[in-house]
Amino acid sequence: MDFAEILVLQASYSNPVHAEAIGLVLNSYAEDPMGGGHSLSATVLEHLPEELAKRAHAFSVLAFVGGEPAGLVNCFEGFSTFACRPLVNVHDVAVVPKFRGLGLSQRMLHKVEEIARQRGCCKITLEVLEGNAVAQASYGKFGFAAGEFDPAHGRMMFWTKAL
Repeated sequence: MDFAEILVLQASYSNPVHAEAIGLVLNSYAEDPMGGGHSLSATVLEHLPEELAKRAHAFSVLAFVGGEPAGLVNCFEGFSTFACRPLVNVHDVAVVPKFRGLGLSQRMLHKVEEIARQRGCCKITLEVLEGNAVAQASYGKFGFAAGEFDPAHGRMMFWTKAL
């Protein structure tokens, strides 16, 4: 693969090409066993870019390979009260199966880090499934590690409550 064919950029939610790419890549992720194994609804796919655009602290990074949508990272700015600075939470990292192995997640995470630094963020956070060894290896290669303040108290856990 010629790396000159790879383009990584911050998405513009109002750009129809970017909006379509977000839906295509996110749906590919949703259909993967690590994304739940089910397609997203037509309503989600239709409205996601406009809903993201309404959130001033949301941003997405896209990867295109040879002009085809190949990867996506959706992010949301949060705030660290302990550092009194913003942070970026990576909500989705997705690479379309036929483009895996090209280092796209690393390239997209570099772009996320660049944006986070421009915003004065103190850290980048993300969640990863315990059984997703491939993603964990990728995130570890990028410098992520399990969250922990004090080993005596163990690692941070991600909990959720559906509404």
